[in-house]
Amino acid sequence: MSQLFPEAVIRPVELAEADGVVCIRTASASDVKSLSVYFTDLSPTSRNKRFMGARADLAVVAAQCLAKTDRPDHFTLFAEFRQAGRRTIIGETHYAYDAAARHGEFAISVADAFQRMGFGLQMLNAMETRAIDLGHEMIAGETARTNAEMRGLARKAGFSDTGLGDWQSVHLAKRLSRQP
Repeated sequence: MSQLFPEAVIRPVELAEADGVVCIRTASASDVKSLSVYFTDLSPTSRNKRFMGARADLAVVAAQCLAKTDRPDHFTLFAEFRQAGRRTIIGETHYAYDAAARHGEFAISVADAFQRMGFGLQMLNAMETRAIDLGHEMIAGETARTNAEMRGLARKAGFSDTGLGDWQSVHLAKRLSRQP
């Protein structure tokens, strides 16, 4: 991507008001502790929305998210705030391809202080680009019916409600295609 951020998935975004840079990068197996800390630091509301319920085993979940990073069809992307030599995860999206269903599934979260700044949409776009590069044609996710923020983000990113959810959840899907 650039000399300064060689592992960046997209161009880093400067945050002038915070005197730092946000970089979206691919996570690796060595990031388990950092991801666990990120999940723990999410507000209870954001954590509940990310996992569609309460979770106490955040270190286990972090390890599961990063367990298959050696396989191209499973990956996690981080939005990482970099300031004065420190790196802090401020968002994550996890993607896993389901060969039987013939589509990728995803989950996403953004730290409370960085919500509504466009990082969720940037992470979704980066995830979709990677899925397209892998030859995948469809991506799907599920969210609680009450999660208006995620439903709005998905709509903005071009996802549609498939009608496959139940009384508590909404199933979202998007057909992937290369832009001309």
